[in-house]
Amino acid sequence: MTLGSGGSSVVVPRNFRLLEELERGEKGIGDGTVSYGMDDGDDIYMRSWTGTIIGPHNVRIPSVYIILMLTRQVHCFFSSCQSVHEGRIYQLKLFCDKDYPEKPPGVRFHSRINMTCVNHETGVVEPKKFVLLSNWQREYTMEDILTQLKKEMAAPHNRKLVQPPEGTYF
Repeated sequence: MTLGSGGSSVVVPRNFRLLEELERGEKGIGDGTVSYGMDDGDDIYMRSWTGTIIGPHNVRIPSVYIILMLTRQVHCFFSSCQSVHEGRIYQLKLFCDKDYPEKPPGVRFHSRINMTCVNHETGVVEPKKFVLLSNWQREYTMEDILTQLKKEMAAPHNRKLVQPPEGTYF
């Protein structure tokens, strides 16, 4: 985050940025299905964080059926696609090294999950397979990461993948 006027900019120091994120995480985010906070309140470097994502609900997808031969009208129906993540609670660990927010935090699922961007053996979110991490910008936050992971769960390539039993961990 940068502040300034008249063409000048001031870079907000790492600890101030993390304090802002901590305050936002403690207040709650959006609809309450994504949250995060520090692992240890005594960690003066603010490196270790825990995130929680409640899996996305059913996804409503428009299905367009064109019936030209009979009615010459376009009909649009909405159908629900069941998400295997619905209602599940996923715990994650985020590690903000000394280079954060210049570089993204390390992100690892603690809860077992099957997603295309997550290493199946370690639970690490692989930056090369998760666009937000591979195209990281200083303005991005831990909230952005958790929100985007939730969206990724609802994506067609992830929403039907068979999941490990609930309550299992890496």
